Amino acid sequence: MIEQISEVTEDAFLGGKLRLRQPKSGHRAGHDAMLLAAATPARPGDRVVDFGAGVGAAGLAVAKRVAGIEPVLVEIDQGLIELARVNAIANAIAAEVLVLDVTSTAEKFAAAGLLPDSVDVVLMNPPFNDVSRHRASPDIARAMAHVAAAETLEGWIHAARRILKSGGNLVLIWRADGIADVLAALGRGFGSLMLLPVHADAASPAIRVLVRATKGGRGPTCLRAGLVLNDEAGCPSLDARAVLAGEGPLPLAMP
Repeated sequence: MIEQISEVTEDAFLGGKLRLRQPKSGHRAGHDAMLLAAATPARPGDRVVDFGAGVGAAGLAVAKRVAGIEPVLVEIDQGLIELARVNAIANAIAAEVLVLDVTSTAEKFAAAGLLPDSVDVVLMNPPFNDVSRHRASPDIARAMAHVAAAETLEGWIHAARRILKSGGNLVLIWRADGIADVLAALGRGFGSLMLLPVHADAASPAIRVLVRATKGGRGPTCLRAGLVLNDEAGCPSLDARAVLAGEGPLPLAMP
């Protein structure tokens, strides 16, 4: 586990509807977590598990958008998970908080209450920087959150596949230039894929891709129109502002 966090800030998300305490330095929640939450298809009564939850940003943002879900925040870092617990209470969200390595065995998942075929939705923002091309941060927590080993993605998707019910949905955000790795990992047990590229501006290649996949799905892959974060003047686009303010979900969250 990572050392205790000494300094924190309190930051507003979703236009102030969600307030999060998070480390002043190291890995901090931002746009990726809010985009992931906005792409998550959840309905009241669903058990929704956030892998690598950090301080709970994405999972709690889904709970703010969809009342009545059962959020479960899974995080390996003891300091971050304590902040996630505080954040859930401060935002009046009844969330289950688990200290667990996503790559743990099925037995450890079951002992934590995450049995096979028991979950409706899994969302994840796995470490996705290629260790061969990215210099890891000297901050241990930040490095763990950002830099992936070769087997990271496959291991996280395998864990999601194990706990999801048949017909359950996995939603993830990843580097756009690594989409081939995502498609390969999802080829085992998932189908009915929906992909949404995210662009910094209209003239630039995508920097992120949001992916929704259904366990046992047999539908065709659907590529949605991309989300552009900034307009020609470099200001947040209307679509991006609406999503980040929690004023509406992304198309991947629709039935």
